[in-house]
Amino acid sequence: MSLHSVLVLCVMSLGLSGAAVFAGDKGSEGGPSGGKKRAYDAHETYVNYHFKDSDMDFTFGGLVLGAAVNHGCEIGEAFRTAANIKDGDAASWQAEWLKTAALAEERGETSLSGGHEVSARDQFLRASNYYRLALLGMMPDDVRLKTTAEKSRSLMKKAGKLFSPPMEYIEIPFEGTVLPGYFHKAESGDKPVKTLIVIGGGETFAEDLFFYVGPQAHERGYNFMTVDLPGQGLMPLQGKTFRPAMNVPLKAVVDYALKRKDVDSTRLAAYGYSGGGGFVPQAAMNDSRIRAIAMNSCVVDAEPLFDSMPQTKASPEEMASWSSFHANTVKLVCWRWGVPMDNPSALVKANRGFSFEPAKVSVPALDIVGEGEFRSESVKRQQQLCMDGFPNKLKKLAVTPDSEGASNHCVMENRSLAAQVLFDWLDGIFK
Repeated sequence: MSLHSVLVLCVMSLGLSGAAVFAGDKGSEGGPSGGKKRAYDAHETYVNYHFKDSDMDFTFGGLVLGAAVNHGCEIGEAFRTAANIKDGDAASWQAEWLKTAALAEERGETSLSGGHEVSARDQFLRASNYYRLALLGMMPDDVRLKTTAEKSRSLMKKAGKLFSPPMEYIEIPFEGTVLPGYFHKAESGDKPVKTLIVIGGGETFAEDLFFYVGPQAHERGYNFMTVDLPGQGLMPLQGKTFRPAMNVPLKAVVDYALKRKDVDSTRLAAYGYSGGGGFVPQAAMNDSRIRAIAMNSCVVDAEPLFDSMPQTKASPEEMASWSSFHANTVKLVCWRWGVPMDNPSALVKANRGFSFEPAKVSVPALDIVGEGEFRSESVKRQQQLCMDGFPNKLKKLAVTPDSEGASNHCVMENRSLAAQVLFDWLDGIFK
């Protein structure tokens, strides 16, 4: 298979130099070669899916349609729901996904009452994800936030019981509360097998991680585990926002994993996407029990990345022009970092210390990034620091191609390709 068609760049001890230019590169910051440099927007898309509002379209293409491969949506249901949504309107988005979620939930209950467990599981999974989608743009003071999130979680639990072996809902004690999540055994019994801990970023719930890669991990013989860390899910409602030392809660996660008889301590990997691309290597820097890491993509130092985002540079006039969906999305990110929701510029300082030292991460490391996102000089800089700094020779940079619809932030729109790159590499590490 040619380099041009797959566009996977393997970078070993030489770092990025000589590998940063490849077929399909359009120059700095995603524009035509020689174009004006612009800010980095993680929610930029490189193809239009349905909506004119760019933030809503990114969400629809990645978070909604991307989940189809892992049973998180049906294309017909997704586009029928989208057809009823007012472009850019947060309230309309929420109302329509709540309707679709209720329909899938009702179908699931009907199948379950008739003893049709596979059909029920399939509907409960989609209903869980649809309720999760309804949370997008839903503000912390909205009385529906907690109940909708709990509905999404309850349906995931219900679906989990219908897998074989069942997927467990777990709660890991941490600082007077718990980190909620899921553990899906690769096989029945207590035989220790390779295990993948998957960690999300600044806007995720644990349920998202299942739909991102959970079934693909299970099909390849991996235990799948994920949790909400402080800042994720509903943790901010308990005052648990993001903190610079994300390795501390991740230590509790690894502690839990290694207490299980079904986890092979010599084959424990952690995979972080979005902000998790910084949390996971930071954890590995401080915890030698993590034997391999993967990121989609690598975030060495979050402060300059946030400083390059248009949202943190927006004037009051610009913010006033935002759609309600985009405005609420930005406000919720602020909420998760514990800064005033009307002051996104504060996110820059709030991300000071969200960093790690690549030279101190000694384990094998895989760095995945979509081609479109890789055109950003800010993103490219982060990958350069990672690849140049990681000391282990078993390091690899994989740039997934725009020509195969694998270009956006975290490659959410082509999870099959992202999983292929991830697990083919991990299988080689854990052979």
